[in-house]
Amino acid sequence: MRALANWSIKNSVTVNLIMVFIIVAGLLTVMKMRREMFPQFALDMINVSVEYPGSSPEEVEEGICVKIEEQIKGIEGISRTLAGAYEGRGSVTVELDSGADIQQVLDDIKAEVDRIDTFPDEAEEPIVREVTRRRQVLNVTVFGDAPESTIKHLTERIKDDITNLPGITLAEVAGLRKGEIHIEVSEESLRRYGLTLGKVAEAVRRASLDLPAGSVKTAGGEILVRTKGRRYYAGEYRDIAVISRTDGSKVTLGQIAQLRDGFEDVDLFTRFQGKTAGLIEVYRVADQNALEVAATIKQYIEETRPSLPEGVDISIYRDRSRILKSRIRLLLKNMALGLILVSLLLGMFLNARLAFWVTLGIPTVSYTH
Repeated sequence: MRALANWSIKNSVTVNLIMVFIIVAGLLTVMKMRREMFPQFALDMINVSVEYPGSSPEEVEEGICVKIEEQIKGIEGISRTLAGAYEGRGSVTVELDSGADIQQVLDDIKAEVDRIDTFPDEAEEPIVREVTRRRQVLNVTVFGDAPESTIKHLTERIKDDITNLPGITLAEVAGLRKGEIHIEVSEESLRRYGLTLGKVAEAVRRASLDLPAGSVKTAGGEILVRTKGRRYYAGEYRDIAVISRTDGSKVTLGQIAQLRDGFEDVDLFTRFQGKTAGLIEVYRVADQNALEVAATIKQYIEETRPSLPEGVDISIYRDRSRILKSRIRLLLKNMALGLILVSLLLGMFLNARLAFWVTLGIPTVSYTH
């Protein structure tokens, strides 16, 4: 240590340059450092989910969950599987062994799930993804004196705009009821045409399906064939033939029923400042900076507000970046007060110049650690 001290005294210019380099490198590192309230870590879990519209939990368990569990049980690295069967949806969560390569296991599970060809025809494509902890930054709320359908449309459009902003990749709509198509057939119409609700429902089901139809091999390659007939709005259901006669005439759904676009019948009502509202939950993922995400959202809101319909407004709710800002300010404040107190105490016993250089050495040593 004495030799190092003697060398530093004799080469003061070199030592000062090293100190400046350490301070600059430390400042650059701090500027690029990820700032968040809690550390990010992997859960070592993978989820496989499959939508199965119109099915009961028993049908989901038999047609979805059991088949997935049987298909992936031989994959190396899996500790255990947890399955959940719900109305219209099945989910299988895989817990991995400690030290397992999560990307390798994820690829293996995707390959095995893609090999399953016995899913029900109405089931949608499986979604295989790694389970991660997402950090919510803030909520954007769209509210106003407008119909629920208008608020829903604006919320979904703004959500798409937000995910297209630079530095933001994940935002989800919340607090809104799912859309439904309401088909109301009177008892009189059923009797007049000799129909039952079951027959009407079956006609609707047959006329609104997306089904795979195999593949065709050609000289140019293999062509996948799929029937795309799913309908999404009430007006598209009016021409569905409920009764087809031998003379070519038919009775359509629009002739016997009232059709309208609506919402599912659940006890869900979202209000903001006493007005109908929809929420957009904005998350920070991977290496994204929570403060930059919040700043981008706030700028977008200021630019979007003038273009909203009359009576509709947009605002920020539950901004968690404010907590992060306050913690950073507290940290910097404590650091500044600490340096000032150290300088004053050293100045009481040493000359001002020596006290300054000793104080400057404290952050320099801190950066090297």
